[in-house]
Amino acid sequence: MKLYWLSLLFLSCVHAQYFSEGWKPGQAVHTDTPNPPGYTPGSKDAPPKPESPSSGKGPFSLEGILTSGPVTSLFEKAGINITEKLARIQPESPWDPRIPLITDNNYEEVIVNEPLNEEEEKDRTWVLIVSGSPGHQGGVSQLIDQYFDEAYNETVIADDIPGLRWGRIDYMNVTYLTTKWAIWQAPSLIILKDRGVTLRFYRPQYLRLRDGGLREILKQELYLQTPPWHTAYSPGGDYEFVLHYLAIALAKLYNVMVIIPRWLMFIISGSVGSFVIQLMHRPGRPARPTPPGSASRNSNSTEAQPRAASAPAPSGSSNSASAGQSSSSSKKSGGGAKHRKSKK
Repeated sequence: MKLYWLSLLFLSCVHAQYFSEGWKPGQAVHTDTPNPPGYTPGSKDAPPKPESPSSGKGPFSLEGILTSGPVTSLFEKAGINITEKLARIQPESPWDPRIPLITDNNYEEVIVNEPLNEEEEKDRTWVLIVSGSPGHQGGVSQLIDQYFDEAYNETVIADDIPGLRWGRIDYMNVTYLTTKWAIWQAPSLIILKDRGVTLRFYRPQYLRLRDGGLREILKQELYLQTPPWHTAYSPGGDYEFVLHYLAIALAKLYNVMVIIPRWLMFIISGSVGSFVIQLMHRPGRPARPTPPGSASRNSNSTEAQPRAASAPAPSGSSNSASAGQSSSSSKKSGGGAKHRKSKK
């Protein structure tokens, strides 16, 4: 009896598709719907994971702390999408997004190892602008970026320089390239050929870039009239390794320093500065107090010294007198001897 009821229970749990009669002509085709995915805690309406902090934003910065997992989930429970709020607060970049950013990570892939044939490699020219970060731009840098973007738009519309490529370098976030190329200020204009071997550097302040001036320089190849950078430290030079290893060291130092938030850097720099100032301006050691009797003895000794110096020294006269007496006695003794010989 128990087996009968157990068999009925198992039959009731069987899915109906096992008893399907199969497909018949004219009947719609049925497809098995996949089972819904299992429930994952926290996955429903969860905001996308924040991207890894870009260069210049460490994990201990304010934005890194607010976009971390625990803080994000805490704001989510309160009904606040903190990632969306931070995205609205961040200012939009004034740079043209169509111009690619050249960084320390993609330089080899984009420029040096670009797949080209011999003819394309000969005609390939890169024009790069080294700009300050959007938050650190001055009036000159903004003006140069505006002229650069205008020249890019005009060149794209005209399409009359096929072998030309455009790029932008963020001076504040690119350390290896700027150090290896000995670029110590922004803005700067770079014209690059031969996969980064031939470099020409220009200060945009001394070039006529507005009213199509930059396009004219690039279209007519007027930059070829200036000699490329060819020194012992340039690419292919005898001392190229010096700037190479210096750039690697500074890049590693930057990657470490960027992790430290700015507020902590201010505290550390202020503490170190105050310590150095106190060390440099510390008072000298106090002089030892002199006993009262030593001062009188020193004064007496100083008075006695000139008196002793003023007393005459009779040593020279006594010596001369003794020398005269000895000579006279010798003369007398000599005369007596002669007188005795004459008597004999």
